[in-house]
Amino acid sequence: MLRVVLREAGRLALGLLGAVLLAAAIAALAMPGAASGALAFLIAWGKTLNAFLHLDFGASAMTGVSALDEFAAHMPLTLGLVAEGFVVALAVGIPVGFLFSNGPARSAASPVVQVVSAAPIFVAGLALAFIAVNGLGWPVPVNGMKSGLKLIPANAAEFHAVLLPVLTIGLAGAAATQLALRRAAALAADAPYRVQMRRMGLSAWEIERAYAAPQAFAGLLGNLGEVMAALLSAAAVAEWVFNFAGAADLFVRSVALRDWAVVAPVILTFAALTMMASFIGRIAARALNGAGAYA
Repeated sequence: MLRVVLREAGRLALGLLGAVLLAAAIAALAMPGAASGALAFLIAWGKTLNAFLHLDFGASAMTGVSALDEFAAHMPLTLGLVAEGFVVALAVGIPVGFLFSNGPARSAASPVVQVVSAAPIFVAGLALAFIAVNGLGWPVPVNGMKSGLKLIPANAAEFHAVLLPVLTIGLAGAAATQLALRRAAALAADAPYRVQMRRMGLSAWEIERAYAAPQAFAGLLGNLGEVMAALLSAAAVAEWVFNFAGAADLFVRSVALRDWAVVAPVILTFAALTMMASFIGRIAARALNGAGAYA
């Protein structure tokens, strides 16, 4: 187990190093003269890396304030939406994943699940907004007006406001969750130990409960990084569709306006969150299923 932890820690360290180098390269684009040639860019890149060591990410071209302060002001909203969306993803994705992982339901629902999973998440966001406005009469921010969002609603209006982006993010995470579970369940369904367990007198239910289910959950944990990436990607869509100014929306606007100093800390944090989720998930998968494919 220690060897696995050290190996995954080394992989995490290399991934974080790559993320820092990428973020520094992006932030270097904001320096004057960085685009004048390869040598000028390398010099700007080196200066940016040195600034990163001192936690200096530069200033936003849009507001003039520190890029780190700009990022810190928007990140809590995104983290809250992703956390609540993660709960929805597990609540929806795990039952759906197990329901469509075996038996006749697997073959019947496979085309539908593939089509739904492949649909762009902004389609789900727009559909939820349409239903909320035209079907339920809920207010949805429009015309680009940004407004605050309380992650712990105190009344019906605040609940309606937070529900739509959380559902959008949660549905994206649920798609990734059920896909990971179905892939792991498919591997468990063809595992050779099933025949041996039946010969030992174990029932199909006992095999599923004691062996197949842990292997399926280990598969989900092993793909936790993919789930986190889906949640963060959906956060950008949800914040844009429902007009809430989180870090994901800040990232999209900063890329559009070429505010590279702000893009850098956002992409670095998102990459770090994804890699940390993958690290924790793979270690947990190894602990849950030592002989699994995610060791």
